Amino acid sequence: MSTHPLAGKPVPPESLPNVPRLVSAYYTLHPDPNTPVEQVVFGTSGHRGASMDRRFNEDHILAICQAVCDYRQSREIRGPLMMGMDTHALSEAAWVTAIEVLAANNVTVHVQSGRRPTPTPAISRAIIAYNRSHPDKADGILITPSHNPPDDGGLKYNPPHGGPAGGDATQWIQDRANAILQTDLEDVNRITFSRALAGDLVVETDFVTPYVEDLANVVDMDAIRNSGLKLGVDPLGGASLDYWAPIAERYQLDLTNVNPAWDASFSFMSIDGDGKIRMDCSSHHAMAGLIGMKDDFDLAFGLDPDADRHGIVTRSSGLLNPNAYLAVAISHLFTHRPQWPATAKIGKTLVSSSMIDRVAKQLGRELSEVPVGFKWFVPGLSDGTYGFGGEESAGASFLRKDGRAWTTDKDGLILCLLAAEITAIHGKDPGELYAELEIEHGKPYYGRKNAPADAPQRKKLASLSPEDFKADTLAGEKVLQALTRAPGNNADIGGLKVITENGWFAARPSGTEDIYKIYAESFLGEDHLDRLQSEAEGLVSEVLAG
Repeated sequence: MSTHPLAGKPVPPESLPNVPRLVSAYYTLHPDPNTPVEQVVFGTSGHRGASMDRRFNEDHILAICQAVCDYRQSREIRGPLMMGMDTHALSEAAWVTAIEVLAANNVTVHVQSGRRPTPTPAISRAIIAYNRSHPDKADGILITPSHNPPDDGGLKYNPPHGGPAGGDATQWIQDRANAILQTDLEDVNRITFSRALAGDLVVETDFVTPYVEDLANVVDMDAIRNSGLKLGVDPLGGASLDYWAPIAERYQLDLTNVNPAWDASFSFMSIDGDGKIRMDCSSHHAMAGLIGMKDDFDLAFGLDPDADRHGIVTRSSGLLNPNAYLAVAISHLFTHRPQWPATAKIGKTLVSSSMIDRVAKQLGRELSEVPVGFKWFVPGLSDGTYGFGGEESAGASFLRKDGRAWTTDKDGLILCLLAAEITAIHGKDPGELYAELEIEHGKPYYGRKNAPADAPQRKKLASLSPEDFKADTLAGEKVLQALTRAPGNNADIGGLKVITENGWFAARPSGTEDIYKIYAESFLGEDHLDRLQSEAEGLVSEVLAG
């Protein structure tokens, strides 16, 4: 895909969203429950969409929240529900709607004092902390479309384990919510917002202080402070805004927030590669502002609006590729956490770099490769069998120093602070350390592209078996494995991964567009990567046509 001519440049005024119109559409437009694209659809990160497209409107939130209440009752979840939100224009409107439904269903809701935004990892941590000492069990709702454009809204549900809900829960909630939409919301219990606030079910809570105070138990904050590193952070106008000043004060860090703005239009962003406003901290186009400041700091980092993703900016390499940073983080953590279980595994998604495989082998640690989606790491992070779980889209979490769970959702804050710990301890930034890994293990070339596929083809791709793939060679090398189930947990990957000695590709259908995605990596160079991608597209096309 060609790069937009404005990529990496400031957002022109005419490209900014009309925030009042977005919020108005949230209340005034109503989805057609018989139109599939306007129904509730829980993907890997909850329900997302734009109010102007009738994909994220008050009707959706009323139905989803009632479905969550019904799900809680069916599973006898009786503790408080922890609710966070990010800074997208539709988030507070959805937050209000959620309060009205949850209170009407007699659910105690813990929200940040002052109706301030709350990051996803702070909610995940709070759920885990509560459930360690309470038998009634808490769960959570996160109102966020993650790094999506300003027009979008989103909502995801985290059960009592604190991480993203699995397929059984999301399917239950999705089906129940769509059934509620079909009945014109007649099953929704709702009271007014003022009545909800006047009762005792909405509990204003300080999520910031416990999270900040507990950071020393997961990251070596003393090492960062003692190093005197000059740090920069760009929250990209997101929910981590209220966290960085307390972190700097509590741990006496030389840390500057280079962008303290909070603007629902995200007017301070740089245009992403496709011409959209997207708060993607793994995109060098979206992060152009912070990258331009890289020489002002020893290390800088950014986060997306709900702070579950990280972007690491170093003097040596600019914005570090997410796969590269995961490899560095794993190499450091598994040699600097002596209290972690000796059997703790390294978790990665099947489309993450094979550099991680080589690092795991060097460390003598078991690697567990799972399908795309952070939900697959939840069980291992919960019980300590995974020391680390990370995915190629710049999302990861890891255990506390004592080997217990910290969060079971992605935590961009600790991954940013870990980069500072790494720099402090090694005297080299993560970019320099990754260059050393490349010298030792080889240099990977990683890419992703899209290819056309209609609905029947996407359905076929999602249900392939290894026997459907007949090729013996790929890009000049013998095919070693053709996988349709993840080796780490035997879960269906919803696509195909083919592996050779020095490369691999994975093909997965899009859930919303008439395309499939081809991920590929080569340790033999860019030309070999191009050949991998080209042959992969041809081979998959043959399979889909057969």
